[in-house]
Amino acid sequence: MANFTSSQLRNICLVGHSGDGKTSFAEAMLYLAKVTDRLGKPSDGNTVCDFDPEEVKRQYSISTALASLEWKGTKINILDTPGMFGFAGEAKAAATVAASTVIVVDAKSGCKVGTELAWEFSAGKPKAFFVNKIDDENSNFEKTFAGLREQFGNTVCPLLIPFNEGTGEVGLYNLITDEVFTCEKGTGKRIETTLPAEYQSKIDEYKVALTESLALTSEELMEKFLMEEPFTEEEKHEALNSGLLSGDIAPVFCGSALQLSGIRFFLDTAAAAFVSPLEAMKTADENGETRLFVFKSLSDNFGKKIFFKVMNGKLTKDQILNNITNGTQEKFSKVCTCVGKKEIEVSELITGDIGYAVKLANTNVNDTLVAGATGEEFKKVAFPAPYYTMAIKPSSKNDEDKLSAGITKLLEEDPTLRFVNNSETKQLTVSGLGDIHLDVVCAKLKTRYGVSAELFEPKIAYREAIKKSVAVEGKHKKQSGGSGQYGHVKITFSPGEEDGLTFTQSVVGGNVPKNYYPAVEKGLQEAMLKGVLAGFPMANLKADLFDGSYHPVDSNEISFKLAAKLAYKEGLPKANPVILEPVGYLQCTIPTSYSGDIMGDVSKRRGRIMGMSESTRKGYTVIEAEIPSAEMTVYAVQLRAMTQGRGTYTFEFVRYEEVPAEIAQKVIAEAKNNEEE
Repeated sequence: MANFTSSQLRNICLVGHSGDGKTSFAEAMLYLAKVTDRLGKPSDGNTVCDFDPEEVKRQYSISTALASLEWKGTKINILDTPGMFGFAGEAKAAATVAASTVIVVDAKSGCKVGTELAWEFSAGKPKAFFVNKIDDENSNFEKTFAGLREQFGNTVCPLLIPFNEGTGEVGLYNLITDEVFTCEKGTGKRIETTLPAEYQSKIDEYKVALTESLALTSEELMEKFLMEEPFTEEEKHEALNSGLLSGDIAPVFCGSALQLSGIRFFLDTAAAAFVSPLEAMKTADENGETRLFVFKSLSDNFGKKIFFKVMNGKLTKDQILNNITNGTQEKFSKVCTCVGKKEIEVSELITGDIGYAVKLANTNVNDTLVAGATGEEFKKVAFPAPYYTMAIKPSSKNDEDKLSAGITKLLEEDPTLRFVNNSETKQLTVSGLGDIHLDVVCAKLKTRYGVSAELFEPKIAYREAIKKSVAVEGKHKKQSGGSGQYGHVKITFSPGEEDGLTFTQSVVGGNVPKNYYPAVEKGLQEAMLKGVLAGFPMANLKADLFDGSYHPVDSNEISFKLAAKLAYKEGLPKANPVILEPVGYLQCTIPTSYSGDIMGDVSKRRGRIMGMSESTRKGYTVIEAEIPSAEMTVYAVQLRAMTQGRGTYTFEFVRYEEVPAEIAQKVIAEAKNNEEE
């Protein structure tokens, strides 16, 4: 590639709903820029940006891909992101480092949940829309544009308008210059034409919408708009440029990625008007100290790639930087940019550029690296919290070590994953952003690390507690010749206020020597690992040692430890023991029209509605509730079905609560059956 300055860089992140054509859009741009010599298709498994074996197999993106091209004196870094919510962490991280986002929308289906999420990820950034697939026979640009305006307001600014949609001769109208053209098949080159008379009235309507949007960019234009004075072409150009930079408007492009229609127009506009990293970061200094921010990690059989953005100064090959996030040093022995999986080694990367390095042993996502000894860390990406949990195990016990090694690698590259070795349920659990996310995790474990893993519903980490106080004694006495064993305790058990054991002593007269107190406490702690109803750990227990006796010769620590366990077994069945279950806080964001159905479903799941409010997302409602974890095991799948894929939620543990009697009986019976098996 040629040498560029930071002002000549364009970092563009493609976001939007899965299947709307982001990868095909990237493919079209790379083809027209002569980076590739053929136009790949996701359905053929031969695109530049979907190169992971799982992406090729599934025909959709699961990871952000970086691809660079040159266009009219600029270097454009394209970040092609997944559209499925299960991989929203990838999209959010890429949008964080991009100067601009382009929300790709299918002209057939219009604004969807992925479009709305993409808008949220683009908050505070210059953004634009690309309405794709206008050549499809079911294309409806008018309806799509109206939906975008309804959802996002007058910031949605029409720029390029199609006519003759759904035909082989789709035309395009530039609302700013009044140019009318079609695009040559195979090259995307502009062919001048004229607007059919029947479309003029519709174009006039879009021109009004254009001036409504451009008026938002300055007081002068707003005044002219209110006075119904026309804007000059120069004023329109200036408003477009300033509106893009400020984020006051989101221009709407259109075209067909597969037919190369409208792609050159988009690239021309991106090169001329999209913001550079210097304009976006404002305080960045091209000649200052080197500073990097890591936004992505990618592991494979060949090692780990660390993707970063140069936030200040420049990075050169063999430079040593300090990782101020974890206090280590890293040598950048190899600096690269890329086109998908094709590596391009470079000698340096300048301010605002995006690339990756290898063999950085101590660096991970969200780390800040600097040339100086100290510095302020860059704001970290707030990744979506995992909410969908399943148990996982290797298909073969011989693969347990391979599973652990693979999990460690996946955790490095995916901050939206959580793996927990639950000591209570004796299960390894994996949490992510839905069932598809976890399915891909298992596939990666197989293809990358050679371990087959199975997912299944996790056991619920029930606990036990008591509801009333009881005073009992436990006596351990053993005599079999020689030194015997003797321990005798009297303990009052009562409901505790804190999780775990609260152990006190009120012994008088030295009936139990103080040196045996720790043994009594240890015996109770060990006993609490198994409750008296179903064998679940005991929670919130208070035990007061108030009396007992000892033998000057036969008493020892083990005897008092065993005596405490006998008291536990004797007393707790008399103290009205109950089963406790984990309860979590559910925050569910759904289209308002589904509110009644979702609240009814929450009630069926033994949930309590805690609140209901209007979402920041137009047309959506946020429902807050507390629900037992046992009712949430496959909620992600069910919510998707109930809301036609538009509902999202988060779920976090809050506390333990008593299980209703009828359900407790089932839990106890199931636990006993499992124990017998």
